[in-house]
Amino acid sequence: MALMITDECINCDVCEPECPNEAISPGDEIYVIDPNKCTECVGHYDEPQCQQVCPVDCIPHDPEHQETHEQLMEKYHRLTGS
Repeated sequence: MALMITDECINCDVCEPECPNEAISPGDEIYVIDPNKCTECVGHYDEPQCQQVCPVDCIPHDPEHQETHEQLMEKYHRLTGS
C-alpha cells in the first residue's frame, strides 16, 4: 500500500530528501506522494523513512492504493532496475 500525506502537513521539508524513490514532491499546498513510486521503502529500508522523520505524523497508508509486500517489492525492482 502506498503512503499519502494528509492536510496536516506543515511543509517542513524533512520527508522529501528521505524518500529513496523520489516519490515525494511539493504539491500545490502540501507535499504529495506519487503512489506509482512509493514502495513504503520496501527494498531500501525496514520502515518508511518519511514516516520516521515526520514531526506531525501526517503520513498514513493510502487506502486507495493497497498493495501487498510482494507487490511493493515488484515495484521496487521495476523502479530500480534490479
